[in-house]
Amino acid sequence: MNIVYIPIDERPCNIDYVERMARTSSKIELICPDRALLGRKKEAADVERLWCWLKESAKTADALIISIDMLVYGGLLPSRLHHLSEDTASRWTERLRSLRADYPKLPVYASNLIMRTPKYSSSDEEPDYYEHWGRELFLRAFLTDKQSREGLAEKEKAQLDDITARLPHLYIHDYEKRRSFNSQMNTHMLELVAEGVLTFLAIPQDDSAEYGYTAIDQKAVSEKREALRLHKKVHMYPGADEVGATLLARAYNDLKRQNPKIYPIWSSTLGPGLIPMYEDRPFAESMKAHIMAAGCSLADSADDADFILAYNTPGRIMQESWNQNQKDITYTSFRNMLMFSEQITEFVEEGKKVIVADSAYANGGDRELITLLDDARVLDRLLSYKGWNTNCNTLGTTICQGILAEAGQEKLIKENLIYHLLDDYFYQSEIRMEMTAAFSEESGLTYFDLKEEAERICLDRNERLRERFNALILSSFENMELVEIKTFAPWNRMFECGIELKTKIREESPC
Repeated sequence: MNIVYIPIDERPCNIDYVERMARTSSKIELICPDRALLGRKKEAADVERLWCWLKESAKTADALIISIDMLVYGGLLPSRLHHLSEDTASRWTERLRSLRADYPKLPVYASNLIMRTPKYSSSDEEPDYYEHWGRELFLRAFLTDKQSREGLAEKEKAQLDDITARLPHLYIHDYEKRRSFNSQMNTHMLELVAEGVLTFLAIPQDDSAEYGYTAIDQKAVSEKREALRLHKKVHMYPGADEVGATLLARAYNDLKRQNPKIYPIWSSTLGPGLIPMYEDRPFAESMKAHIMAAGCSLADSADDADFILAYNTPGRIMQESWNQNQKDITYTSFRNMLMFSEQITEFVEEGKKVIVADSAYANGGDRELITLLDDARVLDRLLSYKGWNTNCNTLGTTICQGILAEAGQEKLIKENLIYHLLDDYFYQSEIRMEMTAAFSEESGLTYFDLKEEAERICLDRNERLRERFNALILSSFENMELVEIKTFAPWNRMFECGIELKTKIREESPC
């Protein structure tokens, strides 16, 4: 099946991860635009050339997966920086209608994010003024929304008054004008679903919060979806960078006319009801949403399931992954990791397909889980291990890999396991902050800017990754040799790294 894929941006998590998963299925030919078409970070893609590419690629496609944020704005970050007019929105709406007219039976799966509002001040991925006023923009909207919905305490009222007095109105106007355009674009996409132009629409929410801009926009989209009765065709949930993988899984399931069943097991009693960092709802609710968005369903028992989803969650308090050397006591007292790992081992030994979503920490994997699975000699017998960025980033890609992985692709499946151990645990949890802390003031390097030093830093990172992997992974992948680990810095910063990974199967000794 030929599946045309326009990602949300050009980073490895949106291209390399998805391509790697697609290769574990012999049935999928994933067709992506050249990266030169996709822009870079805040530099928008050439959307006119991209539109021409899409029209040409659609001629031989069995399904289209389109990021509206890439197609209309030129990427994820440009969607937060543009100054587009309503005429632009109308033009793209008509273009998508024309695409449907040309290909009346072609499935079109689209994603369109609800624009995020980070809680912190940083202009790395936002407008320049967010460097100094980002937290105030977030808090103003958060408190205003909370005031209208349930009221504020006196301390909160005073905080809102103070922020309102200090925050420049020019920045509020610019920010809200852009949000208004993006919200209207969400509405246009809902209307296209109602018309049959789009087969399915995913609306992920990046860095969600209970109150504020994102919650306000979510409410508007939810009301429109309800008015149009589109609950089955338009799904809303926390996430962003996993959405390409989720739509690939759904397209694959639809084309195969299948609805895989997934049975979850949890590492902690409270886990299902906890709300993860950077998200607005409990783990269990996000799990339901992502399973359905991927075209799957929940199984009532392990015996009825096509996959076992081993869901690693916090005990009660969630922390960033790089703090696990000083982890909260509830990671021990409110979890039984030995029992969890033994459950996983038992399912693997029974021949069940097991996928692991490692969401106990934000922004990286859990060393305790990895060492237990390695000691049990099942780490390399999983279909998927992932534990990157947010809970829903991890969850969506985990489900996708479980769906696409097929018998006969063991080397590629194991290579993906190694890739995500290197990236999700060894880099994100350990090496990333360790290297950043070593930057000297004299160098001028920061977490968000590697200046001209990226090549040197990547060489250092390559060696650290290999050393850490060999030191911790002692009982798994014994027949796999890491031929090359070569990293790069897609956005010239420390937050993410791309990995070019080459492995080979070790030849068995005749003796």
